[in-house]
Amino acid sequence: MDRELFPRERTGIAPGAVHVPDWLGPDRQRELLEACRAWARPPAGLRTVRTPGGGEMSARQVCLGLHWYPYGYAPTAVDGDGAPVKPMPRELAELGREGVAAAYGEPLESGTEYDIALINFYGGDSRMGMHRDADERSGAPVVSLSLGDSCVFRFGNRDSRGRPYRDVELRSGDLFVFGGPSRLAYHGVPKVLPGTAPRGLGLTGRLNITLRVGGLG
Repeated sequence: MDRELFPRERTGIAPGAVHVPDWLGPDRQRELLEACRAWARPPAGLRTVRTPGGGEMSARQVCLGLHWYPYGYAPTAVDGDGAPVKPMPRELAELGREGVAAAYGEPLESGTEYDIALINFYGGDSRMGMHRDADERSGAPVVSLSLGDSCVFRFGNRDSRGRPYRDVELRSGDLFVFGGPSRLAYHGVPKVLPGTAPRGLGLTGRLNITLRVGGLG
């Protein structure tokens, strides 16, 4: 998994959806992992998300900038310990801009700043059902970064949770950006691949860092 005969290539998955493999190098992955561990500590730390129907998401989550809950945003961890949300780090916002430039070959529109981060931790048996990132008012691209174990990432269409969709293997260090016609496409994680994290990273499981522009004022 760490070294391959042929490098994986940047791939357009759908209009506006781009997969950039191995975008984060080993050192940057380790730095980001340590930052995630700090952000996950209380207050407003890692919590289990409960759905309106009474179920629980198997991936646990911590938020920065604004706190996401089904289905809206708040300045405090309203479905957690109620504490104020940790601020969005400037370096993480800049990483979002860098990701858009790497995926699309051009910079993000001037004045658009990433101000929300959702960090999901997946254990080996965690899943994420098909859903849309539709609680933001901004149409800016979503930037997704992967750390740790690989996963099957299912990227679908705007109209339904079913086909057509495409399954993509996301590995540690991979970048996935979706915007434009794909901004409101359904997507999910049907499977995590335990034991596939890079040696030396020091993570069992998968972390997904999703960067968004809220446009919420």
